[in-house]
Amino acid sequence: MLTPAENLRRLFAKQPADYVPLFDSPWGDTLKKWVTQGYPTVRNKRKVKEKVVEGGREVEREVEREFDDPVSPTEHFGFDMAGVGGWFDMMPLKGFSEVIEETDEWRVTRNGAGAAFKYWKNKSGTPEHVDFRMTSREVWERDYRPHLLAVDPSRVGIEGAKKALDEWRGKGRWTFYGHLFIWECMRQSMGDITLYQSLLLDPAWIHDYNRVYTDFYKAHYKLLFDQAGVPDGIWMYEDLGYNKGLFASPKVLAELIFPYFKEVVDFFHGYGLPVVLHTCGSTREALPMIVEAGFDGLNPMEVAAGNDTLEYAEKYGDRLLFVGGFDKRIIETGDRSLIRREVTRFMKGMKARGARFVFASDHSISTNTDYAAFLYAHQVYREHRLY
Repeated sequence: MLTPAENLRRLFAKQPADYVPLFDSPWGDTLKKWVTQGYPTVRNKRKVKEKVVEGGREVEREVEREFDDPVSPTEHFGFDMAGVGGWFDMMPLKGFSEVIEETDEWRVTRNGAGAAFKYWKNKSGTPEHVDFRMTSREVWERDYRPHLLAVDPSRVGIEGAKKALDEWRGKGRWTFYGHLFIWECMRQSMGDITLYQSLLLDPAWIHDYNRVYTDFYKAHYKLLFDQAGVPDGIWMYEDLGYNKGLFASPKVLAELIFPYFKEVVDFFHGYGLPVVLHTCGSTREALPMIVEAGFDGLNPMEVAAGNDTLEYAEKYGDRLLFVGGFDKRIIETGDRSLIRREVTRFMKGMKARGARFVFASDHSISTNTDYAAFLYAHQVYREHRLY
């Protein structure tokens, strides 16, 4: 049988494959929950900061401690895809992080683009937008743009990426680098209000921002490829929609966003790399543009946002490989008869349409999912995985 990497290369190349690959993204908190339900652990040493009393006063010291960490889900579940880095520092002010406010439960931090976000400290969750300093083109040009015009090797985790690439390639996995791109960069720098207003009121600024960041990404990916190695593919994380539709009209996205998507996809294709677009929310209206931009794969096709992967496979199966699309809420029920019926329906339905696909949930695996239910979904998948 083909290795995971060989099998996925065939699928991306529209060639016959041995089996339907497997992938998913359990939350860190989900893995911690699963440990209490029998998920295996591994003993690791790492340095942590602890408060100690010295000379009658409390000080913070870095000490080494042992922890029982959940094993790698890629290894444990036999996922065919493995992320191996590529997440370089894209903030204008490299390495900048300022804690504005903090409690035992949360922390408000300002990033290197002047944006402040509130993060939970003890649980997973989307950070809350607090405030943004990049509120105009003038601020962008004065305070942030100049820092993005040169290649900076210190932004890129070369050694970590090289080590991970060698490890997972040695295990036969299909390896990928992954990162955000221009849309998520704007949301993490100017915020939603300034972004949406500027799309209509100052499109020239949006074009300049995207031009600068596209050049920045291409230059730093080239550095990563040259020094760490070239993986099997790329994942681009750009959440263009919510549960009712796209965040901006197709017309606006076609004019201001997708030309840069196409440029960077063409850049990756120049290295022979297929590109998977991860975009949450409703995808339907963006599909023609996604295909036209040259993306090779799509993830995650959230069912709750109105996506129907079986329908998409009928219309775009000759252009896209689908990663995901199985309703995670089915697994969350823990109902084995329901899980069996729906996994079987999905697997048979995608095969009947001649789809190239990877079995995965329609986003990620939250703490609402029990370990046994997730294992059972995989058991049913394996009964239908062979072509």
